[in-house]
Amino acid sequence: MLQLVLAASVFTVAAAVYGAIGLGWRRRARIRREILGLVATLDLEPYHAAAMESRATEAAAAELLLGGYLDIDGEGAALLTEAGRAPGRPPAHPLPAALLEAVRRHDPEPVSIGWIDGCDEEYVARRHAYRSERDALLPEIPRMPDGEGRQLLACCACMGVTLLLSFWCLAGVLLVMARPHGVLEWAAAGPAALWFANDAHQAVRARTACEDPLGDRIRAELHPSLAALDEQQRFHVLRSIGAESR
Repeated sequence: MLQLVLAASVFTVAAAVYGAIGLGWRRRARIRREILGLVATLDLEPYHAAAMESRATEAAAAELLLGGYLDIDGEGAALLTEAGRAPGRPPAHPLPAALLEAVRRHDPEPVSIGWIDGCDEEYVARRHAYRSERDALLPEIPRMPDGEGRQLLACCACMGVTLLLSFWCLAGVLLVMARPHGVLEWAAAGPAALWFANDAHQAVRARTACEDPLGDRIRAELHPSLAALDEQQRFHVLRSIGAESR
């Protein structure tokens, strides 16, 4: 009689746990589709995407260099050209326009783009204001539930996976090998499945993983000005960005 009670309990609990695990899987899959669909339809401005990757100043310097507003030598020093000194000819976008004004404030002395990006308070304020303005336009992207701060739910999920695996272990014993005999064999069959609980938990999370789709899209979209630089120009811009001393 005790064996019958144990068997019935295992199958009943396993069926309930299987349903709960299935609902959780469905919920994670739905959230994942929602996140990927939302990220795919975002209309990101190139400078906003560059700002989210901390490359907005680099992209602005590349546009000024390509537009003939300034020159950057091999040491990373930025100097205005005649076109850059001409009044009333600012770039169309506010970020390169702000960077051009910052370089003009130091003219005729050379200055590194990295120093402006880190120490020129007016430029830094305008860059932050632009980023905040653009970020405010982004829709709220759902977060994949990770169980952080919900210890009870996490424990229940872990127990659910364990009980589910216990069901499969017991079903295998019953259908493939032989029906367990005695209370001890029935009781031991469930804990034996604990060895596989972590692997199953990782498999469920891997199938519905959604790490950083927005970051992946941003990294895949290089700013047009940066993409247009030749090898020497790219080296000079990076040298100037990396030179934090004035």
